Amino acid sequence: MNKTKRQQIFERLSEAIPNPETELNFNSPFELLIAVILSAQATDKGVNKATDKLYPVANTPKAIFDLGDAGLKHYIKTIGLFNTKGSNIIKTCKMLMELHNSEVPQTREELEAFPGVGRKTANVVLNTAFGQATMAVDTHIFRVSNRTKIAPGKNVLEVEKKLDKHVPAAFKIDAHHLLILHGRYTCIARKPRCSSCVIEELCEFNKKTSD
Repeated sequence: MNKTKRQQIFERLSEAIPNPETELNFNSPFELLIAVILSAQATDKGVNKATDKLYPVANTPKAIFDLGDAGLKHYIKTIGLFNTKGSNIIKTCKMLMELHNSEVPQTREELEAFPGVGRKTANVVLNTAFGQATMAVDTHIFRVSNRTKIAPGKNVLEVEKKLDKHVPAAFKIDAHHLLILHGRYTCIARKPRCSSCVIEELCEFNKKTSD
């Protein structure tokens, strides 16, 4: 995969997906942080159903902390691993109030200090809430990066570093969502929709499907 081909791939993806945005519902960096914590091993649709009920009631660190474990879990009980996620969110809200004046910090190191926040979650918040050129490698991005050969790697960190290195500068901010959405709706896990893919002839996947 060379520089010219990567440039063409991202040009085509950006034309096909003119508004690459997260499908999580949020109105503040804090709401996004909570939604991303909840989204681990869960669908965005499932998270949105829960937060659409939670956020009108509590959408600040203090308000969610005041709900307590039981109160919060009432709203998120439909989401997988809700017990662990709920406990982590309560602890995160406490840390936000005590250490950050209830404001979501804008560095990876500070974000990763919160319970339930790993590198991927931190990168999502940095990119989506604060416009930083970070690559949050989830299963979709990992799959697309390896299939297409845009940024092949044996693990998520290796793929992230290669994306940081090889994604053309003009697409650094949007690359995260372009690749997620492409993986979610076109380059799907079981059988990629190669015949309707805008980057089919540029992609270096050697097992392309016919329909």
